[in-house]
Parts: sequence; C-alpha cells; structure tokens
Amino acid sequence: MVTARMGNARRILDLPEFNVLLFAFLVNYPWEFLQVPFFAAMPTAGHWDAILFCTRATGGDALIALTGYWVVAFCWGNRYWILRPRLRHLGVFIAVGIAITIVFEWHATEIAQRWTYAEHMPVLPILGTGLLPLMQWTLLPPLIAWFVSRQISR
Repeated sequence: MVTARMGNARRILDLPEFNVLLFAFLVNYPWEFLQVPFFAAMPTAGHWDAILFCTRATGGDALIALTGYWVVAFCWGNRYWILRPRLRHLGVFIAVGIAITIVFEWHATEIAQRWTYAEHMPVLPILGTGLLPLMQWTLLPPLIAWFVSRQISR
C-alpha cells in the first residue's frame, strides 16, 4: 500500500505539467514582490493584503506558464519538449506569456481598473503595458524550463 502511494506520488512528480506549475510559482513569487513599488497602491497596502495579492498574481503566472507549455506541446506534438527545449520552443513559450500578459494587463488597468501603475513604472507606448510584467515573461520562462528539465531528468 505504501509502495503504491509512493509510486503514484513519483508519477505526479515526474509530470512536466506539475513541474511547470511548481517552478513557475516558485520563480514568479519573488518577482511579484519585487514589482510592488511599481504599482500605485501596493506600497501602502496592508501587509496581508499585499501578500494575498501577490500570491493570487503568482497563481495566475503559473497558469500562464502552463498555458505556454501546453501551446508548445501542442505545436510540436510532444509533452516532453521541456526536457530538451530548443530556441523555437522557448520562443513560443515566451511569446504566449507576453501575449497573455499584454491582454491581462490592458484589461486590469484599462477596463476593470483593478490596479494602476506607479508613475515610475516604464510602459510601452501605445499598449501602455508595464515593462516589468513584460520582462517577467521574457526572463523567467527559460529559467522555468531549465528547472523543469533538471528536475525531471535527474
């Protein structure tokens, strides 16, 4: 019985999807906290409110990463692409994250007005999307892929 449970846990731990969610959460969580000064109301928010906000944002980041992972898996017909990611895989992984981020940031800032950028947040002309959220989806996906490939390949 214990051996069967260990086998089930091992299978879950070896799933690329599980690892993408795990490492996306782990690398995006500190990024969300580092961005706090660049959002208007965050530096003055209550401690617990800021933690909850950053945790929810990180959960969304993990789902964005999972979506990007699945898009690459669908395009190349291989769920295990992340074990040996090629430049084109990473390019699509990053592009999906950037595209989703542009849409979500636009909706959150312009339509739903869930947050506003601080005046010192650099923004892209025309789109108005903050540069830090875009940098997040440029820098972190390759790191996520690296962690996942190391975890599964061990």
